[in-house]
Amino acid sequence: MTMLVQGCKRSLSKDDEHDALIEAIQQETNRLVEQNATISVFELDRSAAETEFGDAICDPNVKPDESNKVRLAYVPGAALVPIPKNWSLCGTTNACGTVTFSIGVEAGSKKKPDTMILKKKQMMIRYKVANADASGDAADNGKPSSDIAKELNTMDVRVKVPGIDDSTAASGYAAETKEKPAEAAPGAEEEGVVNPWEVTGKIDYRKLIEQFGSTEITPQLLERIKKLTVGKGNVDKLHPWLERGIFFSHRDLEHICTCVESGKPFYLYTGRGPSSAAMHLGHLIPFMMTKWLQQAFDVPLVIQMTDDEKFLWKGEYDPEKGDNLMHYRHLTTENAKDIIACGFDKKKTFIFSDLEYVGHMYPNIVRIWKAVTYNTARGAFGFVGESNIGQSAFPAIQAAPSFPSSFRVPLKGQNHMACLIPCAIDQDPYFRVTRDIAHRMVPTGHPLKGKPALLHSKFFPPLQGASGKMSASDDSSAIFLTDSPEMIDNKIKKYAFSGGRVTAKEQRELGADLDVDVSYQWLRFFLHDDQELEKIGKDYGSGQGDFWNTGSVKTRLVAELQKIVGDHQERRAKVSDEEVAEWMAVRELSF
Repeated sequence: MTMLVQGCKRSLSKDDEHDALIEAIQQETNRLVEQNATISVFELDRSAAETEFGDAICDPNVKPDESNKVRLAYVPGAALVPIPKNWSLCGTTNACGTVTFSIGVEAGSKKKPDTMILKKKQMMIRYKVANADASGDAADNGKPSSDIAKELNTMDVRVKVPGIDDSTAASGYAAETKEKPAEAAPGAEEEGVVNPWEVTGKIDYRKLIEQFGSTEITPQLLERIKKLTVGKGNVDKLHPWLERGIFFSHRDLEHICTCVESGKPFYLYTGRGPSSAAMHLGHLIPFMMTKWLQQAFDVPLVIQMTDDEKFLWKGEYDPEKGDNLMHYRHLTTENAKDIIACGFDKKKTFIFSDLEYVGHMYPNIVRIWKAVTYNTARGAFGFVGESNIGQSAFPAIQAAPSFPSSFRVPLKGQNHMACLIPCAIDQDPYFRVTRDIAHRMVPTGHPLKGKPALLHSKFFPPLQGASGKMSASDDSSAIFLTDSPEMIDNKIKKYAFSGGRVTAKEQRELGADLDVDVSYQWLRFFLHDDQELEKIGKDYGSGQGDFWNTGSVKTRLVAELQKIVGDHQERRAKVSDEEVAEWMAVRELSF
């Protein structure tokens, strides 16, 4: 089969650039397939179609009917295609299965390539689908055709080619040209940027859900989780981060619930890249949530310490002293002490260093390398010519723990276990690639066909402003787990951005802007007393009551953080190197 891509804004002559573009489009196509979007059809007068979408929309090979109408099929935000009257279409994108493009021709062949950029901003791509015999059951869309036309005119599918558009790919969602972006007007808020390497600006989380193709956590799903956890007596209540929407998005979390309901085991997977001996509060978020999930569902957990990754990106070589690889292995032990201090169940938890455990995972790593093309990896992870070959190979090492066969001893050889990964949403692109090839990694009958389920959190904001995320490289943006009570007090009172008004009079009249006030946002993370949090928000937002001003809210936050960090330091001080070694021993977990 062949598709014609309209509105291609490129003229790429080099073969490697051409293939990179095709790979990027293929990856974006399969992301849309995975969303299982509805395919709809509608009719428009030919003249109206040409007016709304240009002459090119009316393919001369697709004739209008007697009333001069053209029949169009579309996937919202993805495609608009003229189709013959006698065609039938699948009802959803997922029905067709994975889409594979044919790329290039053999060297020396006179045959035209299966994909090519044509004149008039068009691209021809020959492709095949996994389910070629899928039944056609697309329905006419219920919207008036004029409304659809207006909706489509506002849509744009943008595909970015790493190494061509810029040097750091942003998972396929950046603008498609090299034009310099327009500068923001004075006082305008910076638009959010989210990818695995950069989180900046004000983040629109609803927009992120749409862009990433994930699913919002609904009240119905929360009730289902509550029944399976609180209802079984494992925990007293749902975690406040679920109830407050801090963990807000997911992939296949409902299928994890189905596993629990049907008595099928699953396991948790999270990790830490040990780049410094001192972790900050933002680093603790996924571990604190994972600790609750372990207790709530009574399941095993594997924690990957990516000391290899940190050396590949940050390692140094000295001609006299050699490299500092083992420095990062030392940081693994130090960071593991902080992780253990979070309160995990030792009998159900396996912490491992990549430098030591990678041999156990190596068969799966090789399978992942074989399944993922370099262009796909480059498109997802932003590799450029200057990237060392270890960086290019590393994503398979991060993907491998998603599959239970990587833990034959800890998980007792149970290769049908599903995997749930709690993480910040900027890490989602890593695991989208994993999910694309997951079916090749597990036996028939795996409940999720090998795909790891994901639970996404919002970002823990830095002290300077409630946008982006906290950075370990900026001491003034974070509260570290090694900070003293005095340091915590000083940082909050000096650096925490305030949403309060300039004068006491204005604050009394208007109240604070809670959305940008860092102290209040941090209390949403760490103050688990719902009634007290509600009072603080009501008082501060109205400029009335006990917490009417910024100073009182900061004072309350300082007290809460001093207790959390102080308690953590006490627990960590009891964890010895020998204790860490016991947690990292390859052993069967209890489940």
